[in-house]
Amino acid sequence: MTSFADLWQAGRLRAKRRYLLARAIRRRRRHLTSRVDRTAQIRKGDILLFATIRNEAARLPFFLRHYRALGVNHFLFVDNASTDGSIDALAAEPDVSLWTTRASYRGSRFGMDWLNGLLARYGSGHWCLTVDADELLLIPHGDRATLRELTAALDARGLPMMAAMMLDLYPEGPLSTAHAAPGEDPTQALPLFDAEGYDWEYQRKFGNISIRGGVRQRVFFADAPDRAPHLHKTPLIRWHWRYAYVSSTHIALPRRLNAGFDARLDAPTGVLLHTKFLGEVIAKSRDEKLRREHFTHAERYDGYYDGIIADPVLCDAQSHRLSDWRDLEALGLMTRGNWSGPNR
Repeated sequence: MTSFADLWQAGRLRAKRRYLLARAIRRRRRHLTSRVDRTAQIRKGDILLFATIRNEAARLPFFLRHYRALGVNHFLFVDNASTDGSIDALAAEPDVSLWTTRASYRGSRFGMDWLNGLLARYGSGHWCLTVDADELLLIPHGDRATLRELTAALDARGLPMMAAMMLDLYPEGPLSTAHAAPGEDPTQALPLFDAEGYDWEYQRKFGNISIRGGVRQRVFFADAPDRAPHLHKTPLIRWHWRYAYVSSTHIALPRRLNAGFDARLDAPTGVLLHTKFLGEVIAKSRDEKLRREHFTHAERYDGYYDGIIADPVLCDAQSHRLSDWRDLEALGLMTRGNWSGPNR
């Protein structure tokens, strides 16, 4: 029997979702300027990718190649005042639509207002992947499966989403030693990750499982683990215009979209390889410490930026070398669920 408290909470979340959608539509119209619009190319059944970027020209060639190989048909980018050639590079790509803005990233709820607006306008009815430029998705059976087969399996089970854990990768030596030239796979320069030390906690309000831990908690937030970054995400959703992301891709509404890690579903989950810790992160951290655009309470994270700027060595006894999706599944960081993969 549904309690009054549950009904009241459900009403509050519906109101929040409607507010976020209205806000996103306003900011899409006010903040975003179309640089190149190829959305007329989008066809029924296409898989779409949405991302906000700033100064990611070096990452973009491999990012695009990775996701094209995975099965993305069209990319929808928001560029937030890049100065490194990212805009021209993306505008030249035939499967990219691009919007630009100089508005505040933090003031747009860290870019989610812009992406919610684009998702509502272009994503409804499509499987949509929403990621950052330093995130590379691995899926179960990824050596022989694409998003096309994965989403068909999810559709067959009536599952509108797939959850993924964000896994921080890092180099063997100091951060400054990790380099990937444009077009190179950044995971080759970042071969290590923490195999243990993750906390999983069910959160009733949004019906999600929160994940914290890994190298950033171990090195930068050991004294304040509650400030360590969340590692749970739901990047892949069969979108409906009434949906909205609440906090990055960590939380979405309605609540049922957050159930991807629920073991009772026996559903596939993925891993987002987080390639933040290339050598360029040192200069970017200096910049972001001054811009204060990436955290709600930015002053609390000065120590985090200082720790990165100090060029630390992150590997220790917990470090594990990246192999393939089977190894990640064996470590309990992703699962194939009851999906046996494509029949080929």
